[in-house]
Amino acid sequence: MIGGIVEVAEPDRYVSVHRGFLKVSNGDGELGRVPLDDITALILSAPQVTISKTLMVELAERKAVIVTCGRNWHPLSLTLPFAAHYQAAGVLHDQIGASEPLKKRLWQKIVKAKIAHQGAVLARHEPFHPKLSELGILERRVKSGDPENMEAQAARHYWTALMGDAFRRDRNADDANMYLNYGYTVLRAATARAVSAAGLHPALGLHHGTRHNAFALVDDLMEPFRPLIDSISREMNDEAAAIALTPETKRRLAAVLQEDLLTDKGASPLINVLGRAAQSLAESLAAKKDALEIGAIHSARHLL
Repeated sequence: MIGGIVEVAEPDRYVSVHRGFLKVSNGDGELGRVPLDDITALILSAPQVTISKTLMVELAERKAVIVTCGRNWHPLSLTLPFAAHYQAAGVLHDQIGASEPLKKRLWQKIVKAKIAHQGAVLARHEPFHPKLSELGILERRVKSGDPENMEAQAARHYWTALMGDAFRRDRNADDANMYLNYGYTVLRAATARAVSAAGLHPALGLHHGTRHNAFALVDDLMEPFRPLIDSISREMNDEAAAIALTPETKRRLAAVLQEDLLTDKGASPLINVLGRAAQSLAESLAAKKDALEIGAIHSARHLL
C-alpha cells in the first residue's frame, strides 16, 4: 500500500474485515492485512474479487472509496459514502443554487491552474521547448468559463511536447497511456473521497455536466493535478525498455498522493491539498464567491 491506495489485482481474492484491518485471503488462507484507518481508496482491478458487506460499511464510515476497474485500468464505478458530511443537505442546496457566473469563475481558476501546472511539468522535462511560451500565453488568455476552450488548445501543445509527436491520448492504447490510465484512476479516487468528505455531490459539476457522468465534479476538481501523473508517466516512459504496469510502476504512480505541493500555508501532500480544494469549493458555493484553493506544483518534490 502506498498513499492509502490498496489494490486487489490478482483473481480469486476475498477481501474482508478483521479487528480493524482489511484482510485479503484466498483459498489457502490469509495473504495480508492493512489498517482500515490508513485506506484512502480500495481499487478492485482483478477479474474475480469477493468483498464483504462489513468491509464496505467500515470503509464508508471512514470516507474511503471503492473503485471497480474495467479494461486497461479505466474506472467503471466509484462507491462513495452517502452521508460523509454532517451538513451534506445544506451543501447540496448550495451546489444546486450556484449561479452560472460563479461556476464560470471557478472553472476559469481550475483551467488556469491546470495549464500552469502543465507548463511546470514541461519545463522540468523539456526546459527549452518552444511550446513553453505557448502554454504561458494560453494560460493568460483563459476567460471566465473558458469560452474559447484554452484547455483543449493547451492540451494539443502539451501532449506532443511532453510525450513526442507520435503520442495520442488514448485510454485503450498499450503504451504510456497505461501509466496515465492507472495514475488518473488513483487521482480520481482520491478526489472523489475529498469531494464526498466535503459534503459535495459528485454529479453536480462546474463544467463537466452531462447526464451520463455521475462524477462530473470529481472530474472538474482533479484537472489541475493531472500533470503530476503526466510527469511520473514521462519519467517511467523514458526509463522503461518496454511499457508495462508492474507492481513497482503502480507504486510509483500511487505515491503521487504523498507528493508535496506549495500552498499558502506551506508545503502539503497532494492528498491533503485535494481535501482542502474540495472544502474550499464548498465554502465558495456557500459564500457565493471564489475562495477555491488549488495549490501549485512548482515546488512538488519530484519537480525540483
